[in-house]
Parts: sequence; structure tokens; C-alpha cells
Amino acid sequence: MLRFALFGFLAVGSAYGAGCDRTCLKATLDQYLNAVVQHNPAEAPLSAGYRQTENALVRRPGTGIWVSAKALGKLQRRYFDTETGEAGYFGTLDEESGPAIVTVRLKIVDRKITEAEWMIARKGDPGIGTGAGAQANAAFFGADYLIEHPPAERVMPRSERLSRGDMVAITNSYFDGLSAHDGSLILAHPGCVRLENGVLTTQRSNPEGGPGALNDCTWKGAMRNIFAVTARRYPIVDEEAGVVLALGVFERKPGVAMRRNLFSEWFLIDQGKIRSIYSSMSYPEQETMVPNWPPYNGNWPVAVPPK
Repeated sequence: MLRFALFGFLAVGSAYGAGCDRTCLKATLDQYLNAVVQHNPAEAPLSAGYRQTENALVRRPGTGIWVSAKALGKLQRRYFDTETGEAGYFGTLDEESGPAIVTVRLKIVDRKITEAEWMIARKGDPGIGTGAGAQANAAFFGADYLIEHPPAERVMPRSERLSRGDMVAITNSYFDGLSAHDGSLILAHPGCVRLENGVLTTQRSNPEGGPGALNDCTWKGAMRNIFAVTARRYPIVDEEAGVVLALGVFERKPGVAMRRNLFSEWFLIDQGKIRSIYSSMSYPEQETMVPNWPPYNGNWPVAVPPK
């Protein structure tokens, strides 16, 4: 009996010792980012089974962003989830071709990085396709505007912090509203702001709201090209910052020529509602397997036959 009790104590102690608090997560994230801009994977604590994707494409350490990155950009935000052992960076990254707007999610186990998931938006990236107006041939991109209008840096008072479950549910209401084409389902403050790859997609004239009305993140017009929001995941819930990272895919109706959106979106939440959304996203080719990080929460991706 004593032997089993001792084994249980050691097992619990081992699991507890393997944990990574906010300070640990930040140090690991910074070490990783510094290794990337130095083009040196050996400087990061990568696990033996480390896996990395860039816009859903698997990359070996030392390739892809490890080659193109020059320095962290002018906008840098870091978020941490001690329950899932994940850390995230949202902001700009300087490359030879110019600034990129990026999200990177790291999974940390036993103080080793097991996963790195990059979402990278660059000027001139492919757009959504036929019928998308300004986005038909090129995705939105506005690094300068994003730098001038960054996500607020804040520490939520303990009395105002929401539970993890509520924060995920509030975030998920946004995707439920988009899928149902019903903005009333979205739990958001009036005037909620959304930036897509640094471009403000809200606070524009909204004829449906009457003279002088401006749209916000619940506007139905932004949903017209979305059939469903699939492969939803919420890997980082930073209760201290009041921020949730959501990942997934905006799908089109089967047979529609428009490309899908592979997205990362950071939700700033306060008083039980969405205040602002900051997105880094791309439009993958039809043959690209996205998001390439199972398992998924919510709906499964829709099989859309290529034209």
C-alpha cells in the first residue's frame, strides 16, 4: 500500500513539476521567436517529435519562416494559457519581402515545444476569388494600420475575469452567427471592431442600419459569402488578458469558386461581450488540406469538389 501511495505521489509530483506558468511560457515563446529570426532551430527547445505548419503546410525546422524571418516587427502581442500549456504571438514579422502579419501558436510539454502553428499574411497574397470585389485577386493587407491600431494591452481585474467556458462560448457565438447569417446570435458590444490582416472591415457605411449608420462585427453583409465556419478550435484562453485565440476555416457552399479562408482570430472580450477581433488569415488553394491540426471542435470541414 505504501509503495502504491508513494508511486501516486511521485506521479502527481512529476506532472506538477512538468507544468509551465506564465513566466515559463513567455520565456519559451521568446526563446523560440529569437531562434526563428536567428535562423537557428538549435537555439529553441524543440521536442524530438516537433511539428510545424505554415498556413497548414508542414515545414521542417530550418525551412520556411526560419529562412524568411529577419526580425520581430513593430507590433508584438503575447498571450498565454497555463491550462493548455500553449503560448501565442500576434503581430508583425519583418521579412526580406517586407512586413508580414502573423499568428503563431506553440504547444509546450515538459518545457519542450511540440507544436508550432503559423498563420502568415503577406502583401500580395492570393484573394478570395470571383465576386469578392477588392479581395478577388489579393487578400486584405494593412500592416501600417494594424501597427497604429493594435490590440489593447491589459490585465483584467480579477473581479472582471470570466470563466474559460464563458470566454469560449462568447467567442463561438461569433461563428454561430456567421454560419446562421444572423448577427443577433453574436455576443458583442455595439460598434465591435474587426481587423482582417490589418484592414478595418467594420465601422463602414451600413445602409441596412439607416442614414449615418456604421457596421460592426455583427453585420450581416460580411456573412454573405460564408457557408459555414468549420474546424473550430480555441487553443489559447488567456483569462488575465481577456483574450481568446480561435482557429478554423470559413467555408463556401459546395461548388462555389471562391476560396476558403484559413483563419486565426484573436478575440478581446470584456463585460461578457466581444469588444474587438484581430485576424491573420489566408486563402488556400482548393487542394490544400486545411487546417491540418485535428481534432476539431464543432462542425467538420465540408468536402467541396474542385471545378
